[in-house]
Amino acid sequence: MYRQTIAGIRRGSRFSPNHTGNDAAIFSLTAEALRKSGFKVNEYPESILEESLLEEPAIFGMARAAASVSVLRKYEDEGRPVINSAYGIGNCTRVNMTRLLLSNLVPHPASLIVGTDTYLPPLLDEASIHECWIKRGDAHAIHREDVSYARNHEEAQGILREFALRGIGDAVVNEHLTGDLVKFYGVRDTDFFYRFYPTAAGHSKFGLERINGAARGIPYDPSALQSMCNRAASILNISIYGGDCIVSDDGEIRLIDFNDWPSFAPCREEAAINIAGHIRSQVNSNTRCRDIKSVAI
Repeated sequence: MYRQTIAGIRRGSRFSPNHTGNDAAIFSLTAEALRKSGFKVNEYPESILEESLLEEPAIFGMARAAASVSVLRKYEDEGRPVINSAYGIGNCTRVNMTRLLLSNLVPHPASLIVGTDTYLPPLLDEASIHECWIKRGDAHAIHREDVSYARNHEEAQGILREFALRGIGDAVVNEHLTGDLVKFYGVRDTDFFYRFYPTAAGHSKFGLERINGAARGIPYDPSALQSMCNRAASILNISIYGGDCIVSDDGEIRLIDFNDWPSFAPCREEAAINIAGHIRSQVNSNTRCRDIKSVAI
């Protein structure tokens, strides 16, 4: 039997805080769906990217370590399909994501990008930001303290000082938005899109959802949210995505977080089928993959 071979990269556990099992589950379901559709899937830990060369003509996975993403960029530059794009994964680190979304006028809270040695209060006053969120700028949230809520300027300055003591050089300051918190998952270039209220579902990573409180069911346009998210995914150059938004009292939707390949925990079975379909489409349309012979198994 001949099947095309693809490499699958599991996420390192330190990049799955409080969601190790959920991240492993969506990866495994996706790999199984790919096998059922005709691929041979070789699974590897994220650490393999720094230890040895991959021979497979295509790669999918959930890697996030900077060194791992750098290796994936090299494979991508060779013409191999890498899903999500390694460049897109880099775009989803907080500073890069904020710059890209704001510069492309994607609805977003008022935000500042600052060094952690910055004296914040005058900048917050100038931006009319009062309550806010301080987020590490160089990576995704790994520890609970990487995303912290500040009730006033004094607390914000204290959080920024703690970031500096932890060796974090840059931070993003987001205006705190009031309204309903909505979490979403999607696969670009497919019809798959899932949205829900995390407080109602009891879904949480660090328990920060309690700041906004229980959702009130403010009316909003789901199709507008899906279009906004797919546009943001296109800007960031990722196709398997998730994140959070706030729906204000007037129904306005603004993105507050956007991630490459999240856990899809409430919808993982359906998501895995769509993710696998997207990967299959990207691999089959790639000239390099078409020119490489399938592997006998």
